[in-house]
Amino acid sequence: MKLLLDLLLAATGLGLLGGRVGTQDPALLPPPLGHYFGREIAPTMTHEGASWLTRSSREREENTARMLEALHIKPGQTVCDFGCGNGYHTLRLLPMVGEKGSVHAVEIQQEMLDLLEKRRAEMKIEGSLVPVLGTVADPKLPESTFDLVLMVDVYHELSHPEHVLASVRRCLKTKGRIVLVEFRKEDPKVPIKELHKMSKEQILKEVPANGFRLVEQFDELPWQHMMFFERDPAAKVPEPGSRERSVYAPVAVVPAPVRD
Repeated sequence: MKLLLDLLLAATGLGLLGGRVGTQDPALLPPPLGHYFGREIAPTMTHEGASWLTRSSREREENTARMLEALHIKPGQTVCDFGCGNGYHTLRLLPMVGEKGSVHAVEIQQEMLDLLEKRRAEMKIEGSLVPVLGTVADPKLPESTFDLVLMVDVYHELSHPEHVLASVRRCLKTKGRIVLVEFRKEDPKVPIKELHKMSKEQILKEVPANGFRLVEQFDELPWQHMMFFERDPAAKVPEPGSRERSVYAPVAVVPAPVRD
């Protein structure tokens, strides 16, 4: 566990979890958020840190096989691995959807998609894979297409959560689901930097506020929450960026009282 934490801290210190992401022109994008509903948004992991995603200890630490099993994916479904990185989960999802299904692998860094394609060729995995190069505000996904959108340790890094969730809401089928897998902030034993954890309480502040309702939870992973949401047809969602300013502001720190 200590090694995992050291690797993550080293990546942060070297700028592997921040810095330049892709070649997107900031002038063409909405301004990024630094905070959302009181939560500080974490920097994005860049492709230089991609080896951490395929570390040999990951299955033991996260029980990714059990996580994928809990998705209950059926052959023929259309699935999105959102923030796919170098394809750790993507290449496991392809056999699950079978010949008649497809997996869209969404990234904001072409380098990550290149690494995914390289790993797929090396592993000789067949199936309908659709690489998608999106932007931080627009994943460029077709409407009413997906049975499931999977975000593993991704949501907490979204610099434009409202824009992205609006896009995901449009791209889901009527009964489609978005699944968030996030390291548990409630558990101090999870050896991940606090900025890269989320509590259930925080997730439930943010995701339902963007037009989703919680329909299922899976609590049997070693380190992570797994929460399933569907579109809430009754929800009235404001346009991205139009909420009260307090939603986008950091939580004020109240100084401790001075004792005589």
